[in-house]
Parts: sequence; C-alpha cells; structure tokens
Amino acid sequence: MKKYLFTLIAGLAFSAVQSQEISDALRYAQDNLNGTGRFKAMGGAFGALGGDFSSLNINPAGSAVFANSQVGITLSNYNIKNKADYFGTKNSLSNSTFDVNQAGAILVFDYITEKSKWKKFVIAVNYENANNYDNSVFANGTNPNRSVADYFLSYANPNPSINQGGIPLNTLQTAYYENLNFTDQQALLGYQTYTIEPNNPNDPNNDTYSSNVPAGGNYYQENYIESTGYNGKLAFNASAQYADKFYFGLNINSHFTDYVQSSSFYEENTNSQSIGVRNLFFNNNLHTYGSGFSFQLGAIAKVTTALRAGLAYQSPTWYTMNDELNQSVGSRGFFNPTPGQPVLSDAYSDSAITIAYDPYKLQTPGKWTGSLAYVFNKSGLISVDFGLKDYSNTRFKSNGFRSVNSDMDNLLDYAAEFRIGAEKRIKQWSLRAGFRNEQSPYKNGKTIGDLTGYSGGFGYNFGNTKLDLAYSYSQRKSEQGFFSQGFTDGAAIKSVNNNIALTLLFEL
Repeated sequence: MKKYLFTLIAGLAFSAVQSQEISDALRYAQDNLNGTGRFKAMGGAFGALGGDFSSLNINPAGSAVFANSQVGITLSNYNIKNKADYFGTKNSLSNSTFDVNQAGAILVFDYITEKSKWKKFVIAVNYENANNYDNSVFANGTNPNRSVADYFLSYANPNPSINQGGIPLNTLQTAYYENLNFTDQQALLGYQTYTIEPNNPNDPNNDTYSSNVPAGGNYYQENYIESTGYNGKLAFNASAQYADKFYFGLNINSHFTDYVQSSSFYEENTNSQSIGVRNLFFNNNLHTYGSGFSFQLGAIAKVTTALRAGLAYQSPTWYTMNDELNQSVGSRGFFNPTPGQPVLSDAYSDSAITIAYDPYKLQTPGKWTGSLAYVFNKSGLISVDFGLKDYSNTRFKSNGFRSVNSDMDNLLDYAAEFRIGAEKRIKQWSLRAGFRNEQSPYKNGKTIGDLTGYSGGFGYNFGNTKLDLAYSYSQRKSEQGFFSQGFTDGAAIKSVNNNIALTLLFEL
C-alpha cells in the first residue's frame, strides 16, 4: 500500500517550491487548439465571427451572434508522436486517446420592446478540455560527458564555486527522507545508493561530496516519461447585441486540472571492473491537481455589412495547486569492495513514501486578442486573429518561489499567435481550412520552439441538426533537460499532433 505523508510544517511546504520548474508553470499557461469541429477546422480564428461554442473561449461576445438556442457536443481523437534525438540515437513513440472534448448549451432571448436598441440577450455554459496531457516520450543514447550523479551532487554541494559546503554527513546518516526539505532529500537519495560519497567519510561534519560513478564518459542512458490528465475549463457566459452592429460579452471561467507524470531514468557504464556504480535507476512520480478562476471580456462590431472587428481580453488564471511526489533510486556496483575481490551488490533508497505538499498559488499570464473577419453574404467567409501573451508574467504566488519567478523573468518573453481560417458554403455543405502559428514562450526560441499548425474539415446542415468534422495537424520542437539542475542534458524532441474532432449540434 502506498504511504502518504501530509506536510504540516511550513519548512517542508517551502521545500516543495524548490522542485518546481518553469516547465511546470508553462504546462498551465499554454493553451491548445481544442474545441468544436468547425472551430478546429478553421484554425481557431473566431474572434470576430462568433456563432460557435468554442468562439466563446476567444471572444465571449461571440455567443450574441447566435440566432437560435443550441446544444452541442464534440468527440475528439488525440494522437501525438514524439521523435527524440539524444546524442545521435533516434527513436519515436506515439500516444493516442479519445475524449469528450466539448459540451455546451446556449439560450437566446430576443427583446420584445421595439423601442429598445438592445436586440438580444444570451446566456451560455460551455465545457472544454483546454489541454489533454496524455503523452509519452522515450529517449536513449550514450552520453560522452556526464552522469546523472551530477544531479545529486548539485544538491549535496549547492555552492562548490565559493567553497560553501552542503548537507552535513551526520544528517544523511541519521535523518529520514520525509523529515528533510527537497534539496536535502535529493542528496540523501544519492548518498543512500552510493551514487555520491563524502570526501571525508570519517568526519560526521563533512559537507562536501564527490561522484561515485567511475569517470571515463560513455554513460548509456534512457529516459522515459509518461503523463496522463487534463486541464478543463467551464465557461459561464453572458452576452448581448446592441442595435445591429455591436455585441458585448463576459465569461466567468472555472478551471480544474489533474496531471500525473511518471518518469524513469536509467544509466549504466563499464568504466571500471572494481569500483563505483555500474548502473542505476531514478524514478519520479508526480501528481498535480487543483482548480482556478479567470474571466474574459470581449466585443464585436460590424464595421460594414461584410466586415467585422473583434477585441477580447483574457485575464490571468489564478490557480490553487497541490503536489504529491514519490521518488525512488536504486543502484548496482562495487560498494565497499574487499581488496582484490570486487563483488557487485545492490543499494536502494529508503524513500517509499508519497509526500503531499501544502497547496501553492500559480498565476498564468493574461492575453489580448484582436480579430477581423469578412463575410461574403451567405457564400463564405475569411477570418484572422492575432493574440499576444507575456509569459514572463507567469508567477508562483506563494512564499519561497523567488528564484523560479526570477528565472521566468529572465528566460520567458512575449509570444504572438496568428490564426487564419476560411469557409466556403455550397448549399448544405461547408468546406473549411485553417492555419496557425504560435511563437515560443522562451527568449531563446529553442527550449520550446514555435508551433505551426494546419487544419481542414467540412460540415453538413440537416436543418435543425448540424454535423462538423475536422482534422488538425501541428508540430513543435523542444530541447528540455531531463532534470532541472546538475544534470541538464536532454533530448531534442519533435512533437507532431494529429487530431480529429466530430461535433453534433442541435438547434432548440
């Protein structure tokens, strides 16, 4: 049975923040192109169009464009393929899942008073899976330079450049894993498995350590990451039409997320036949869950009969998050060998416990979206959206996150998003296509690269029932280290997403 320890002491709660990375924050700060079939087929370019359930997530004024009350539901198939390149060794891994991606209802109330310029009032509720986290990545290869022992050393020797030692040896010999902060826990994992060793083993006050992995390079390494979960968004919408030219809307959004990531790292070497670590594994299991709140404001104007313009603001999302972490390390090597008689033996960390840290706050950045659309009577349309988000405004709001927040200030930047979509109507049929480009949230443009996506689809109008089918493709490159410090080598990843969405709409 899995053991749990719930932190009750502020000191241990503070240790949780040290395990946070920028990638954890960006997981909830980045959006994905999810939604109805029509929305996905046109690249999500709906800020000035409205009239679609998913358009509410771009511009809440879009619900006021609906002529009739409707309900809708969308089923999606997600497929992601990750191609990894680690020191010249290449491989790929794919993952596919089905999901109810969207479900919503819109009620349209027409004003009866002829003297009023307010023509329509609309209320709506719409659920969307803003992000599907089902994914898997595998990378392997021979690292000519570094061992994962450098990860444990970076915690055991936090400031070697200024000759300031780390955790005392006596603490590692007597303390329990669950009673240490995150930094000292990582040092303990390395010490208990003989991956690192004290420079002065007979001195209980020793606070400097060295690697016990034989030098010589050629470390064969594997890293497998599997994740599951979702980031759901429930939008409560109200909008109104003023005269024949203006639409105004408001969303109050409830966010809820559940993310599980299991990572398994393996390393082996043959650099020595008599001393040190020959191979080891390092497993990390993280469960993050929480909820949040945001709001959106938007407006759409008919500049002419055919030309429409839209402007929308999406507030930051304020999350309250919880982390549960389980770690384990095991090694095999020549530990305390008898001279002339080296014997291989095994060592395991004493960390069979899941620690549930105190809740913490996360604020994701807000976003502005400007839109233009041109409608060719009833024969078709073309629409363009331009969005801007400053990822450097991402913040962990609880105490103790100063270092991570400073890193995000220095490494993250504004990211622009461009979307364009078109639709051609032929009697009951609608043919659609779209394109989108999203800039990297990083200043270097490499840690997470730019995203490029294409989409297409069609719809059929049965009268009071509509059916929309869409296919979308996107690809993005990234270069993220396996671990956050010490050992930051990682694979170059090319992620390719293929998505099929089917939407069924009913007019009431």
